[in-house]
Amino acid sequence: MGRRRRRPRLPEGEFEAVVESMGHDGRGLARVDGKATFIHGALPGERVMFRYLGRKRSHDEGQAVSVIEPAADRVEPRCAQYGVCGGCSLQHLAPEAQIAAKQAVLLDNLRQIGKVEPAEILPPLINTSPWGYRRKARLGVKDVARKGRVLVGFRERGSSFVADIERCHVLHPHVGELLPQLSALIEQLSISGRLPQIEMAMDDTRCVLILRILEPLAETDTQLLRAFEHDHDVVFYLQPGGPDSVVPLTAAADLRYRLPEQDVTLSFLPGDFTQVNSDINRKMVSRAIDMLQLAPDDDVLDLFCGVGNFTLPIARYCRSVVGVEGDAGLVQRARTNAGHNALTNTEFFTADLYGELPAEPWMQRRFDKVLLDPPRSGAAQVLPLLGQLGVRRIVYVSCYPGTLARDAGELVSKHGYRLLSAGVMDMFPHTAHVESIALFERK
Repeated sequence: MGRRRRRPRLPEGEFEAVVESMGHDGRGLARVDGKATFIHGALPGERVMFRYLGRKRSHDEGQAVSVIEPAADRVEPRCAQYGVCGGCSLQHLAPEAQIAAKQAVLLDNLRQIGKVEPAEILPPLINTSPWGYRRKARLGVKDVARKGRVLVGFRERGSSFVADIERCHVLHPHVGELLPQLSALIEQLSISGRLPQIEMAMDDTRCVLILRILEPLAETDTQLLRAFEHDHDVVFYLQPGGPDSVVPLTAAADLRYRLPEQDVTLSFLPGDFTQVNSDINRKMVSRAIDMLQLAPDDDVLDLFCGVGNFTLPIARYCRSVVGVEGDAGLVQRARTNAGHNALTNTEFFTADLYGELPAEPWMQRRFDKVLLDPPRSGAAQVLPLLGQLGVRRIVYVSCYPGTLARDAGELVSKHGYRLLSAGVMDMFPHTAHVESIALFERK
């Protein structure tokens, strides 16, 4: 039997480092004795003292302990638990500097991975306020005996433990300021130790909280939850099993959000994918429509369409739009939304856009323009199809710059498109998450 490899022993004490740049995950990057060292809580240009958190062959990891020479754009984090809670990673950086750093990450990915550069860098889309923006989130729940109470919040950074926070500044205040009351409620439940997660989903006005329960509720539990609903204007749903098991505790919530510029209202279920930041979503939809340059005789294809977030607003400006999505439930919601908005120039299809696409009816048509809004894994499987469909103009909305860059390189080098413009959107302030948008045109 081979010997178990021991973890390398970490150097003890504090060490000095000069931070050269920012990594793609928001950590400061320094060179210590010639080795790349990623340091939590450190900013480019700073001289810091840090302690080691881990050592790997390719790089080391550390945590800033003190800042000897601060960067000009360093700010005091608003949250008392910042650095412990894993919900945020950039509160110590001024919001305008955060978005500049994200723009740099996007452009670096395009250059390094895709080997492309946009002809124009778009001005970033920023929030009216970078606080209280999150309308969707998964929160951990843990009955911690040594603290004598239930903790509700994001997980600690790099840990499965739930952070001990009284208030979350990035969650919408309806939930961000309700954490102590939720904690007290769960402490009273007979299944307080068998409720590991709460998922929040908000529309423009209502708040749904999905309780992941590992045991059935007692009647007294149900009474407590109903009283809490009444007192705090929330709607509880229960999830005893997988995602398909989600049901309302009492009455279902009619969740909907409005896109006022396009006069569109969309309904959705609590477990459906919707954007977490309604302010940026409205601006993003409007920017995508402007970039598509829609004409009354355009036929448009929206791939990964979800509940119709882009499809229905686009339908206001073109002859026809086809939405395609892999989740049949989302497709049904999109059709229903089209009907509620009296849009008769839309069609929706269910198709696995990551598998071998059979000959679908929509694939036999020609399209002038395409909107792509794929998950983190990108849209590589559908890129060869776009040229076959006659697409002249593509707007690509991305939640991960690495796969956008990969796909951009593919579109430019293999499918005859040019990258006209690209830029970032601050969908997740105070985190390293980069949401971006890019425009491609057929040469």
